[in-house]
Amino acid sequence: MKLYKQNKTAQKTDRMSDGDGVRTMATKPSFLEEELCCSVCCDTFRDPVVLECSHSFCNDCLQRCWKEKRYRECPICRRKSSVPKPPVNLALKNIVELYLKQKSAQNNEVNCRLHGQKLLLYCEDDEEPLCVVCQTSKKHRTHQLCPSEEAALEQKRELKNVLAPIKENLQLFIEVKQQFEKTEKHIKAQVQLTELRIKGEFLKLRNFLQDEEGASLDALRKEGDEKSQLMKDKIESITRHISTLSDKIAAIEKVIEGEDVLILKAYKDTKRRAQCTLQEPEPHPSGALIDMAKHLGNLKYKVWEKMLGMVQYTPVTLDPNTAAPWLLLSEDLTSVTNTGFIQALPDNPERFNPCVDVLGSEGFSSGKHSWEVEVGNKPEWTIGVVKDSITRKGKICCDPESGIFVVTLRAGSVYGAEGITPLTLKKKPQRIRVQLDFDMGEVSFYDPSDMSRIHTFNLLLMDRLFPYFSPCVNINGSNCGALQICPAKVSVTVTSSPLDCPVTVTSSP
Repeated sequence: MKLYKQNKTAQKTDRMSDGDGVRTMATKPSFLEEELCCSVCCDTFRDPVVLECSHSFCNDCLQRCWKEKRYRECPICRRKSSVPKPPVNLALKNIVELYLKQKSAQNNEVNCRLHGQKLLLYCEDDEEPLCVVCQTSKKHRTHQLCPSEEAALEQKRELKNVLAPIKENLQLFIEVKQQFEKTEKHIKAQVQLTELRIKGEFLKLRNFLQDEEGASLDALRKEGDEKSQLMKDKIESITRHISTLSDKIAAIEKVIEGEDVLILKAYKDTKRRAQCTLQEPEPHPSGALIDMAKHLGNLKYKVWEKMLGMVQYTPVTLDPNTAAPWLLLSEDLTSVTNTGFIQALPDNPERFNPCVDVLGSEGFSSGKHSWEVEVGNKPEWTIGVVKDSITRKGKICCDPESGIFVVTLRAGSVYGAEGITPLTLKKKPQRIRVQLDFDMGEVSFYDPSDMSRIHTFNLLLMDRLFPYFSPCVNINGSNCGALQICPAKVSVTVTSSPLDCPVTVTSSP
């Protein structure tokens, strides 16, 4: 007779808490619950013991089986057991106790703690779930009650309303994080690009210095070779003269050492040869030594002076961190072009967007400053100075009261100032000269070809002003030309007065 059953599967209907509400839910026994079932009673282990075959059973279940069969064997594998009282399975017992505690705690959450009943009602006054017994208590007898499901639905709606702004705030933080991540990548790209350009510029300087070093050494060696050859020629000439005199001396001494008769015979001829005109040695020539002062004197200054011919000084350089995404700046940051295509750049606070503008990298708050901009035949452009505090996002109004002092060209021939004041020019300038004079409190615009004045603004406030450039919109390549900041003319003046700076470097557009 088969007395033992395997684990059974039971379906239970339970009322489980969902927030403050109650819901009905059909659940199957969990995997852990099935593993903790005795194969004899199909219930959770009670005082589990373990046989030699490693199978475990409730102690009472096992003893009852053995008593009925009158012999000891495993109810599952039929293996004989020699131990009348199997040892307790402590590990399994501890797991069962922990499982039962957790299960009891879960049941307490969905049942009334006082009465053990299902929490089917909700007290709106005390804002807590109730069972049907609590409903009749003095505490809740006069309170406003409603079904738990109804209250749960209402509270879900309220929580969703609370959740919506939190989700929006989360999305905002996610977007900002993504922007910061893009900015971090852009910073790394800027570092790499700037590093390459710095290395390139210093390579040019090193090559220039190496060329100058080579030229200086070549000049030194050439002078050394020439003067060494001069001295060699003189040494050879003197050596020949010494050889001639030595031969004469040897011949005369030979006659003198001879017999008297031989001396008398050779006397006239020997005396005639000895009485030749004797020359004085050529004195040490002047300028024979290396002119070290020529090669070393002010060497650094001479190299630096030559270096001025290979470098350019631009009074204004552009700030790429302010350039609108459509603008492309040259490697030396002196020209700007509207490509008509947007670039993937961080939308940092300094950057103009959507206006296609860019600022100079250095602002001015005192003194006199000037620069020239090559506009060429561009049909549209805007040039001037602006306050640092102008808006960078959205539309910009060219208004001096807003700190914007510019002249403009529109449609190829319409010149203006302040965005609305029309200007009449005798000819179309190829360059625009900007002169900022804080001492006079004005900014003026000129055609540098004849220095004819285009327009002058009076500075309302002596704020810090930045050079401002806009190549304007470029639709289908109709305005693709660049605005080029012109290099300044650099001159070096050397004075001998001890009261003045010995070397003065000046620049002008």
